[in-house]
Amino acid sequence: MEASGYLNVLGLKRDCTLQDIKKAYRRLASEYHPDHNKSEDAADKFIAVTEAYEFLITNFSRLSCEDNEFIRAMEDWQKYRGRQARQRADAFARASYSSFSKTDFYKTTRFFNKTTILISIIISLVVLFMSVFGYIYRIKHPIPGLKNPSVLILIIFILLGIVLCFISYVHLKAFLEETTSNPRYGKKNK
Repeated sequence: MEASGYLNVLGLKRDCTLQDIKKAYRRLASEYHPDHNKSEDAADKFIAVTEAYEFLITNFSRLSCEDNEFIRAMEDWQKYRGRQARQRADAFARASYSSFSKTDFYKTTRFFNKTTILISIIISLVVLFMSVFGYIYRIKHPIPGLKNPSVLILIIFILLGIVLCFISYVHLKAFLEETTSNPRYGKKNK
């Protein structure tokens, strides 16, 4: 298969981003995996999509290179790694989709979105703020007939807010590492 064929298999153009490749692969892998698609050619399409994804991820930095260098990368890929990629893809096609989605290979398709990270940070801070503020408010303004708020509940919500902050921080750190290590991340070629 030629390089443009790999892009076409995933429905992408040459100026695609790493995030575009990951999104397209996740969508098509789910669509064509034999567990989700019972047509006779589903396994072959799944193998083609997986091989295309592996090629494009491996040679992503060369997508913007001149045609000769990209063709050379394509020939090297087909000579040394293409058969291995097809064998891996065939094994993934024979596995159940739930097993496949737990593999390290499938996990490489994860991507971090600025919006979801920002929302998770805001939610974690709101949980922390509302826990403390709500507790203090209930102490200063008791409701007749109700007991004072439980300190244990306050501690549980503070711990929940801290855990959410930590998870948000880990995702933010991974996102920043991914974007700084790859200058084309999220940017279209012009």
